[in-house]
Amino acid sequence: MRILKSLVIITLLSSLSLTAQNSKTKKADKQFNQFQFVKAAKSYEKLIENGNGDTYVYTQLADCYYNMFNTADAEKWYAKALESSDNPELVYKYSEMLKANGKYEASNEQMKRFASMRPADMRAIAFKENPDYLPKILEKTEKFNLQNVEFNSPVSDFGGTVNGSNIYFASARNDNRKTYKWNDEPFLDMYAVQKNTDGGYLDAVKLNNDINTKYHEGLAAFSPDGNTMYFTRESYFEKVYEKDSLTRIKYSQLYLFKATKTGADWDTVEALDINSKDYSIKNPSVSQDGKTIYFASNKPGGYGNYDIYKAAINADGSVGAPENLGQKVNTEGQEMFPFISSDQTLYFSSNGHMGLGGLDVFYTKEIDGKIAPVRNIGVPINSNADDFAFTISSDNESGYVSSNRAGGKGSDDIYEFKKLQPLCDVIVIAEVLDDETRLPLQGATVTLVDDQGNRVVSKNTDASGHVEFLVECESTSELEVVMDGYDSKKVTVKTTRDEEENVRISLDPIEKIIVEDKIELAPIYFDFDKSNITAKAAFELDKLVQIMNKYPDLVVKATSHTDYIGSNAYNLRLSDRRAKTTVQYVISKGINASRISGEGKGETEPKIKCGTNCTDEERQTNRRSEFLIVSGGPSSEE
Repeated sequence: MRILKSLVIITLLSSLSLTAQNSKTKKADKQFNQFQFVKAAKSYEKLIENGNGDTYVYTQLADCYYNMFNTADAEKWYAKALESSDNPELVYKYSEMLKANGKYEASNEQMKRFASMRPADMRAIAFKENPDYLPKILEKTEKFNLQNVEFNSPVSDFGGTVNGSNIYFASARNDNRKTYKWNDEPFLDMYAVQKNTDGGYLDAVKLNNDINTKYHEGLAAFSPDGNTMYFTRESYFEKVYEKDSLTRIKYSQLYLFKATKTGADWDTVEALDINSKDYSIKNPSVSQDGKTIYFASNKPGGYGNYDIYKAAINADGSVGAPENLGQKVNTEGQEMFPFISSDQTLYFSSNGHMGLGGLDVFYTKEIDGKIAPVRNIGVPINSNADDFAFTISSDNESGYVSSNRAGGKGSDDIYEFKKLQPLCDVIVIAEVLDDETRLPLQGATVTLVDDQGNRVVSKNTDASGHVEFLVECESTSELEVVMDGYDSKKVTVKTTRDEEENVRISLDPIEKIIVEDKIELAPIYFDFDKSNITAKAAFELDKLVQIMNKYPDLVVKATSHTDYIGSNAYNLRLSDRRAKTTVQYVISKGINASRISGEGKGETEPKIKCGTNCTDEERQTNRRSEFLIVSGGPSSEE
């Protein structure tokens, strides 16, 4: 349920209404303003049955169902309200409900409408930049295995912060608590549960009365030593609230508190100084070094309803001034449930970034003071329902996420996951062109080589000259491109955290490797004191094979040269072995032995005469193989 998992205790007088409240709606409006959405929905429906439906009533009814995450009825009544309204936020909510109900094409149509009405809205800008975002999310390889945990109850359970051997979560399972009228479930308490060595769980235990009160208590975060717990609680506990002068309804804020561990229990609960009677602060998460706390707040000056903030935790335990994480993270929608992992990846839930419906889990990272692009974590973590309260272990391999998706045990359930593949990946899109005509080359073989020199996979370009590979973020790899009749090429690809990396590769006709009386290849490198052909050498020698196949009368002499290190005799023998090995490789590829010969020159013909004073660069220049045209080739056909 939206109110339970978010603990959004705010005035919900509808901002979408175009018709004022009246005496007929008084009862329903009072129930709505008291968060009694079940009763309010029945009252608004009664008004409609009696012929008193209008834009205001349809909108209020839709909002009731929206807040209870009854997506089917919310969709129905937003559609009805929009028959006589053009409110942009109403259009956006309608789009969200369509998406939550799996009606992606219809949702996109409404998003186009919303974007035309609010072109400067960050949600509209993000959609216009990537209108086909849904298939990209849905078609991603699933990177997690997900299962419903056994300690869920028939009511709302969410969270999953690990501290020592305990997993802490919030739950409405305490039947001794007052019923919360928003969803007719008891008020939230905090619980802890332990996991067995066999993967099962012990019975959940409610935390003591220093932590749990008659008000809502929410998610927890812990200091690195595990002895300080930060958690959310309603400000009613501090006797801080505002009372509506007309309805006499009391409205609280959400505050952050911290408790100290004494033995096996928690006590010494105190409110943080950053709390305010004017806004809420919730969903804490503490960095691994214990120096920063992240949280969500609707404090003035943000970008949307709730934004993600961070603040310093000082040496004396006090908390510094909140800092908004900015517009790359925060939108005009809601950003909540931050979790900062051991590798400083920030996970959070949002309904403002492009997702599958409701709240989706997203992630980003701060690199050199800048926020990397925000990414959707994909399925199965995300669904077309609300997915939130994502946490991950210190080894970044397993964790918990909460959701009100279909098939759960209660209104909100906790799911345990294990990571199957690296989370952050980049689509490398390579385009191969003819360098002279600039036309795409179909059928070019492109091989992905990792940073260890392993040939991962080979693919052929399509009719548009394109081929795609999936690689890890912030990695270095190489693309080898081979096409009959063209000079092969290698291109280094360094990925960032951007979702796509576009690489354009132009190939020259194979004849361009012939320069005057030589065939010019990239340096043929051999391992130190070795003469066997390496993978890199083979890549270059295959070009020689290709040009010799194209010109059957071409006869070549291969010469191998060394630097000045070692004796003259040793270098002569080493270079001769390398020359002969080179010749044997070419012959093994089907070239007649009569067409290629080899000779080792040692250090007798240096390109740079630097003797014993050569620099590393000069020595490398002298260590080379050359391929001289003895006869035949393109010039003989002129």
